[in-house]
Amino acid sequence: MSSKRDYYQVMGLDRGASEQDIKKAYRRLALKYHPDRNPGDQEAENRFKEAAEAYSVLSDPQRRSQYDRFGHAGVSGSAGVGFDPGTFADFSDILGDLFGFGDLFGGGGRRGRGANRGSDLRYDLELTFEEAAFGKQTRIKAPRHETCGECSGSGVAKGSGPTTCPTCQGRGQVRYQQGFFSIARTCGQCQGSGRIIKDPCRGCRGEGRVVREKTLDVKIPAGVDTGSRLRIAEEGDAGTHGGPPGDLYVVIRVREHEFFERRDEDLFCHVPISFAQAALGAEVAVPTLEGQEALRIPPGTQPDSVFRIRGAGVARPGGHGRGDLYVNVSVNVPTRLSREQRELIARLAETEQAQNQPIQRKILEKVKEIFG
Repeated sequence: MSSKRDYYQVMGLDRGASEQDIKKAYRRLALKYHPDRNPGDQEAENRFKEAAEAYSVLSDPQRRSQYDRFGHAGVSGSAGVGFDPGTFADFSDILGDLFGFGDLFGGGGRRGRGANRGSDLRYDLELTFEEAAFGKQTRIKAPRHETCGECSGSGVAKGSGPTTCPTCQGRGQVRYQQGFFSIARTCGQCQGSGRIIKDPCRGCRGEGRVVREKTLDVKIPAGVDTGSRLRIAEEGDAGTHGGPPGDLYVVIRVREHEFFERRDEDLFCHVPISFAQAALGAEVAVPTLEGQEALRIPPGTQPDSVFRIRGAGVARPGGHGRGDLYVNVSVNVPTRLSREQRELIARLAETEQAQNQPIQRKILEKVKEIFG
């Protein structure tokens, strides 16, 4: 089985290409390989489908992010991401947006009727560190355009009806002949709807949509982080004239924690211990996201030693376990000593000096050998 080509290679782009670069590249390939311009050319048709598939992924920020991380495996399977026949319709959108060639190859009927998909919306949600780590069920209120209930989205007052646009005869587009090209532009009188509303609906003033606030229950999965996006399908703006609604994207921002630092799914923290605990060893209580946990400090622990507590980090995406907690210990040196403490440390210093004398003599002898 032949493997798919890299989508960026198909489009002739590098991985840092902008959204506009992607759109221009697709327009260029579509103009070159469209079947209507290459009748009977199977190779051109395959190249056109390949470009359409690449565009359907790279033009969607969420799909593109998955593809950049996991390649073709990230945009295949149950997610249904791959070649989208609807991209052929999007071809006319791109040409129409850029040059007004909306119906160059007969693909402008959808736009001419004025039925357009609603806009995608963004909702910024702030979470505490713990809420992001464990997930939660929350309720949000998102303002959006909804289909007007008074006119059912038609924009026309009850008992009335739209009239056919006399300029475009209801097509929504006006054709111009330039050489062998048949160029279609959006009708300026009806703005592409193909109709004129003389008696608009009072509820929406002829727009067919009204702004309302929608309350939604949103499940935040465990392990989200700042920048995570949750897509809620068809909860964006309503489409116009029967077009499908857009999507709502919930963008996460997580507050910083006063004790823990997060790096992907692992947590890091600093815990102070005394000189005696470092020298003799001890068992200390370490805070975790789920309470305190005992950590064994072995005798002779050095400053800035790091210990790991497995499974005490943040949940990994997809529910595949949790990260770890890394504890960095620092040794506190007392600034004030009692008389008894001073005497004990002085006695310790005397014993250390006696232990270090043989080592110091060896160092001096080595220096004498080197420098003669």
